Amino acid sequence: MANPTYSIVIPVYNRPEEIDELLESLTHQTIKDFEVIIVEDGSTKRCEEVITRYTNRLAIRYFFKENSGQGFSRNFGFEKANGEWLIVFDSDCLIPSDYLSKVDQYLKKHPLDAFGGPDRAAESFTVIQKAISFSMTSLLTTGGIRGSKAKVGTFHPRSFNMGIRRKVFEKTGGYILTRKGEDIEFSIRIAEHGFTVGLIPEAYVYHKRRTNFVQFFKQLHFFGTARINLGRYYPKEVRWVHCFPSVFLLGMIVLLYAYVQDKEWGIIGLRLYFLYFLIIWVTATGRSENFIVGLLSVVASFVQLTAYGLGFLQEAAISLHDKLLPARAKQNA
Repeated sequence: MANPTYSIVIPVYNRPEEIDELLESLTHQTIKDFEVIIVEDGSTKRCEEVITRYTNRLAIRYFFKENSGQGFSRNFGFEKANGEWLIVFDSDCLIPSDYLSKVDQYLKKHPLDAFGGPDRAAESFTVIQKAISFSMTSLLTTGGIRGSKAKVGTFHPRSFNMGIRRKVFEKTGGYILTRKGEDIEFSIRIAEHGFTVGLIPEAYVYHKRRTNFVQFFKQLHFFGTARINLGRYYPKEVRWVHCFPSVFLLGMIVLLYAYVQDKEWGIIGLRLYFLYFLIIWVTATGRSENFIVGLLSVVASFVQLTAYGLGFLQEAAISLHDKLLPARAKQNA
């Protein structure tokens, strides 16, 4: 059998239910010229039994390895792949039936070496998942910048929905970080090697993300720390837009204190925050056509901004402390 055009690489850690849903969505692809590689990253809840149910419906291979994080697990999958194109999905994605068809059509007209696509909320998502999806894809929370052509800086594909030619992996060596901004770091190096990178707007996936706000807080806190971690390698990749959640968080704390102290400017400031969240509610309600999703989008946006801002500030403090240590050591010498 000839090698497929596309190899879909999916790292998974303790999420057999998600893999089941993802694989089911892949069985409906209108283009069949692909293989699926599942890399089990040291899970204690393995998905091998789930995989066996799809061996007659998909060209699928399963590998179990010691835990090393998603970045290095993707590298492992790239090494096992046979396709010319290596496509990465997160395990909590659902793939529209025409995804590969859209990619195929776009690449024939626009030769690329690497691409990324946006994410959306599916009708089957819970109201919380739809609210989180709005928050993570709306320009009102800066989330929409990463999946839009009208964005700040160069477009960097993210690993929940990303494809690279085999030669890109061979030239770059794949991921050199396994967590905390590993996909953005990889995307930057792809561009630095002179490869052509682009966004395929029609190649979207349904990204389930988290199912409750506690999980969402933890995820966004991690994202905030990851941005500062990326800045250790690429300082220019920490831009003003990434500081917005921290400014939002600190501003809210200051205004609440001023409000308690009965200062007029504190009351005015909090009214502006209220107006901001009112705009989010109206926009989210209009987009989803669901009053509850609109209200929950306000909660999701608040969680996103505060969690990211907190993680950003905490990691920035650690980074600053690490930079000051050598200077202090010299002074004490």
